[in-house]
Amino acid sequence: MNIHPESTSVSSSKLPKRDLAEALSETLKKLQAAQRKNPAPTYEERLDALERLERTLLRNKDAICDAISHDFGNRSRHESLVAEVFVTVQGIKHAKSHLAEWMETRQRETSWAFLPGRSEIQYQPLGVVGIVSPWNYPVQLALAPLVAVLAAGNRAMLKPSELTPRCSELLRDMLAEAFDPDHVTVITGGPEVGEVFTRLPFDHLVFTGSTKLGKIVMRAAAENLVPVTLELGGKSPAIIGEDMAIEVGARKVMLGKLFNAGQTCIAPDYVLVPEGKVSAFVDAAKAIVKDMYPTLATNPDYTSIVSARHYDRLSGYVQDATAKGARSVECNPAGETLAPDQRKLAPTLLLDTTDSMDVMQEEIFGPLLPVVPYKSLADAINFINDRPRPLALYYLGHNEAHIDRVLKETTSGGVAINETMVHVAQDDLPFGGVGASGMGHYHAFEGFEQFSKKKPIFRQARLNATGLLRPPYGTLVETFLKVVLGK
Repeated sequence: MNIHPESTSVSSSKLPKRDLAEALSETLKKLQAAQRKNPAPTYEERLDALERLERTLLRNKDAICDAISHDFGNRSRHESLVAEVFVTVQGIKHAKSHLAEWMETRQRETSWAFLPGRSEIQYQPLGVVGIVSPWNYPVQLALAPLVAVLAAGNRAMLKPSELTPRCSELLRDMLAEAFDPDHVTVITGGPEVGEVFTRLPFDHLVFTGSTKLGKIVMRAAAENLVPVTLELGGKSPAIIGEDMAIEVGARKVMLGKLFNAGQTCIAPDYVLVPEGKVSAFVDAAKAIVKDMYPTLATNPDYTSIVSARHYDRLSGYVQDATAKGARSVECNPAGETLAPDQRKLAPTLLLDTTDSMDVMQEEIFGPLLPVVPYKSLADAINFINDRPRPLALYYLGHNEAHIDRVLKETTSGGVAINETMVHVAQDDLPFGGVGASGMGHYHAFEGFEQFSKKKPIFRQARLNATGLLRPPYGTLVETFLKVVLGK
């Protein structure tokens, strides 16, 4: 085992599973022991932790961009600065500005029969929270939960993805620079490490990843009755309304679909287009791709697919769909030959898809976009509701009655109207899924609340009447019960 003095790094290839479990268990025990020494960090201590996280993030912003681009093969620097640094820093600033308010004790109503006693809710840190983060936004999706964990006064163990190893190492070093190892520590390693990590008896476990893996993580956590926050994914739909200009709707959809080359859990997974406007959508989408990415192969703005396995998976979706009758429209403005070892996959529209195709069954997580025609808004809503509940839903149109209908008749983790993806960057909105797309929330006050125990407290007054409610019962309690319950 390779132990860094400031943090923890575990190489799964060097440790038998039993030794790995013992090593991670010892690390957790150190954090638990430190938590017992300071079970309720003050406002000042929590604020200091958030400020240290903010400083190390800003200090390392260039290194973050370089590390992620190295791991991906190419990752747009601007996308990294926006999605990894800016969004996370804004979340920290929001938490800092509201922390005192979040920590306040909430007064609750006391039943009149127990007055003048008082009822209240206090927010207590849970203890040590485990965070398992994915590869697609390797900094934001590790640190955004950490913001809420620290604001709530907890300690944390993080397990970042092995698919972005350089970024995971950078995270380990950044957090070791900012925190003592018994406050925040990073565990690196492969799937074997992740499996053992999710079986640890944390006070709460956060997992971001696929629905398939989310089920495995939830089963592992259940062995110790560890509560979980699961941020999963699914097939997030976009609906272009009848009244929306097709060029405007197409631009919004393609912006969301092609950011990070579609490797985003809330990217539009498929688009529902009014019947009769599919050809116009295709033409508009091709023009938009040409405008945004006149070239692909060496364009630093167009992100690569993270690994050969995911590149092959996406290529396989296209092959499966076309073999089953779909039409593929590749948006490759310069007509370039894209070498597989570059892992640049041209934006591709898929028409005439059916439910038998893999691309309509699995979350795409790449620059492929099925275009599905609909006859009426009711048909579009039914199409969505016939499938598992998505993490995000997008409606593009201005008819308020249609917007209201979509909001009332569909269920999803979050919604954006006339935009895609940016709802996740609204610091005062919680983020989370529903059903197959996840459970629990973080961001905003709901994140603070998720990682706190809402402790109900009743404070009895010196003078009170509860003595009436103990034996031997007499006429006073009989009279009381007749008053409150009737004869």
